[in-house]
Amino acid sequence: MANCKGIFITGTDTGVGKTIVSAVLARLLANKGLSVGVMKPVTSGCIEVGSKLLSEDAELLKWAVHTREDDPDMTPYLLREPLAPSVAAELDKVRIDFSIIKAAYERLAAKHDFVIVEGAGGLMVPLAGGLLTADLINHLNLPVAVVARPNLGTVNHTLLTTFTARQMGIPVKGIIVNNYPSAPDKAEEYAPHMLGSLSGAALLGVFPHSPRLDQHTLVEEIVSILEQDPATALMLRELGAGAASSTKESTR
Repeated sequence: MANCKGIFITGTDTGVGKTIVSAVLARLLANKGLSVGVMKPVTSGCIEVGSKLLSEDAELLKWAVHTREDDPDMTPYLLREPLAPSVAAELDKVRIDFSIIKAAYERLAAKHDFVIVEGAGGLMVPLAGGLLTADLINHLNLPVAVVARPNLGTVNHTLLTTFTARQMGIPVKGIIVNNYPSAPDKAEEYAPHMLGSLSGAALLGVFPHSPRLDQHTLVEEIVSILEQDPATALMLRELGAGAASSTKESTR
């Protein structure tokens, strides 16, 4: 049985907005009073700050849960080059070890109500040798939520992702369509319904596109919209965070 205390956020591709979605979910739960752990197991393309490598994705996730804690368990592997993690790791002379990532996840899970783990790219991204992101998800024993784009081609990419996950024994909690435009074209207009009806996975949410906003403001705007939507409680429950939220609220 998949771990019910966390969710792994994967995407249909790189650049679909996994970090924004992860940060929104983390902030929603943190605003409900939960202690939320965040984790970016492998980051390639890190920036250098002094003598340290920094994951900009992880920094946004930390901000989302109102922490400045510099916990290495949040970012077990920080890699310099913006390449596939297996290649970036080889260039940095690093071997990505799933047991190290799992131990870090378990420490986070032990001290938080819920943990959000953001992957790199999609399920088939190579991490170490012949091991893929999907193998890491299975190693962590986590279900996934799939972040998809709204435009033409997304149905094919999303169905391939959900099909592959199930073939590899990974429970799919649902799909979140990110970067949905305020004036969708025909393909974008029909995409969410088609994804929900064809993938066999729940359509958990549709997050708006706001190109003029910086990441922090965008997260806050989406959170503000979702907190006024009754369907958000269902989304969080489907993700597995609803039970933790209910328990927390009942103890207030």
